[in-house]
Amino acid sequence: MPTDLETLTGALLDAARKAGADAADAIAVQGRAIAIDVRQGKLEQAERSESTDLGLRVLLGRRSANVSTSDIRRETLTILAERAVAMAREAPEDPYVGLADPGDIAGDWDIAALELADPAAEPDPAALESAAREAEAAALARDGITQVQSASAGYSARSVHLAATNGFNGGYRRTSTYLSCVAIAGAGLGMERDYDGDSRTFATDLRTAAEIGDTAAARALERLNPRRPKTGAYPVLFDERVSSSLIGHLMAAANGAAVARGASWLRDGLGQPVLPDGLSLIEDPHRPRATASRPFDAEGLATRTRAIVDKGVLTGWTLDLATARKLGMASTANAARSTSGGPSPTPWNLELTQGDQSRDGLIAQMGTGLVVTSMIGSTINPNTGDYSRGASGFWVENGRIAYPVSGVTIAGNLRDFLRRMTPANDARPWLSRVVPSLLVEGLTLAGE
Repeated sequence: MPTDLETLTGALLDAARKAGADAADAIAVQGRAIAIDVRQGKLEQAERSESTDLGLRVLLGRRSANVSTSDIRRETLTILAERAVAMAREAPEDPYVGLADPGDIAGDWDIAALELADPAAEPDPAALESAAREAEAAALARDGITQVQSASAGYSARSVHLAATNGFNGGYRRTSTYLSCVAIAGAGLGMERDYDGDSRTFATDLRTAAEIGDTAAARALERLNPRRPKTGAYPVLFDERVSSSLIGHLMAAANGAAVARGASWLRDGLGQPVLPDGLSLIEDPHRPRATASRPFDAEGLATRTRAIVDKGVLTGWTLDLATARKLGMASTANAARSTSGGPSPTPWNLELTQGDQSRDGLIAQMGTGLVVTSMIGSTINPNTGDYSRGASGFWVENGRIAYPVSGVTIAGNLRDFLRRMTPANDARPWLSRVVPSLLVEGLTLAGE
């Protein structure tokens, strides 16, 4: 059978109708990827993968079932649809399941404006290997770097097509090229490691291999001989490398699925302040060359820019059709899905209002406290917002970085401390989550 994704999704819908489905939607994903790993100046691993995967969701009244396969033979699609319908007959009824109304589906979009895919040819594996070697060599050139744990480069290209019996039919292609390096400084029990990396839609936007390797090495060297600070309450600056995790916790609590279950510390927060008064959180699924950009969501609804938080106030949840119906609202066109499961609400590109101070300016302002550059583990109570995470970074005294620290735990409550954030102006604009370094006053640190 042809591997054209539009043809495959159409064939799945035809098979679903013949099997007795009242309605159905189908998704086809075709991808290829190359991954290169270098160690000690030699090629350690090279992988190439290619796949075509299909997913089908069928509906019988208010019952539904999902099935998936990587076998694209026509007879397989017929069997797949028959099994899906049989499964749906045995499934419990869900009053909220259903496709989008035909009048609501996206009908026009400008894929080219989103620049989701690099028009350049797939990179030669030798070129990727050369870039990884260069990153490793740059890291090893720094005195004090004892080894490079890994230097990796890769490329992926993926095409997605979605079709449904409500008339929706659309797809797009996206690419990604990446380069990363993990450097180790010191020896024995005194070893410390850190990393740097970059991933871009267009390979020409990628930072240089030499810069990535050198930055990884510098970060590892800065971490040598860490101490543990005294237990107490201090200001904490979440470095831009990790600050987006705080916004991630906010978005998890504003997810319609969590709100509908009552398992969110923001469940009564709509229309209430959740960030400082001057900060807004904007979702923009149409930002060119960003990894979470898309013209439509997984239910065929047109995506749009919206203010999730407007001047500190929470204005809405992240919703797909089912969670919107549960909450008596309209979908925000945030449905995402894989071939093996149904839609679920997921945020797209996010951008937090930046401040007017640099990261160094905020460090000078904080006096004594902690700059967090790495976090491990996570204990977040979804119902209360209680927050506890292991961290490492740098101790600040008199507004200047004094020494590296590790083995510290940060604790607080998200509902409280997200309202006390002060942003820097150092966010990287090409990331999917554009979030600057964030200074939070009065968090509890558990150290010595």
